[in-house]
Amino acid sequence: MTIETRPVKEEDRKFWFSLDEQLSESEFLLKIRDERGYVISVNGESGGVMRYNLIFDSFPFLTLINIEKRFQGKGVGKYAMLYWEKEMKKIGYKLIMTSTQIDEEAQHFYRKLGYVDKGAIFFDGTGYEQPQEVIMMKVL
Repeated sequence: MTIETRPVKEEDRKFWFSLDEQLSESEFLLKIRDERGYVISVNGESGGVMRYNLIFDSFPFLTLINIEKRFQGKGVGKYAMLYWEKEMKKIGYKLIMTSTQIDEEAQHFYRKLGYVDKGAIFFDGTGYEQPQEVIMMKVL
């Protein structure tokens, strides 16, 4: 299996939004412009997306990784994460972050990759209720 990761482009729009329903159109354009979004290809076929922002204007924070179901459990997500970590280190970042809801399996995936729980956010009473969001960090 050949896995590749590259910056998202305008022509990826339809595929992108098939896996990322939360991102606005204007943010999608910023991901293209700032190269903070990636398309993950498996054997030359689009198979996943990932995106990040900078938190506190200093730390890369992975806000989404979504791999198509047919490619899950085959190392595609791990490959994409290791690619992203390498890219962040190349740019000069020494600490990266992500988060996941406490009821999601992704927390175990991130821990296997060396991410450590560092706190949580609770959205109770905000109008954006959801299960606790676990904040995770990794020193590169």
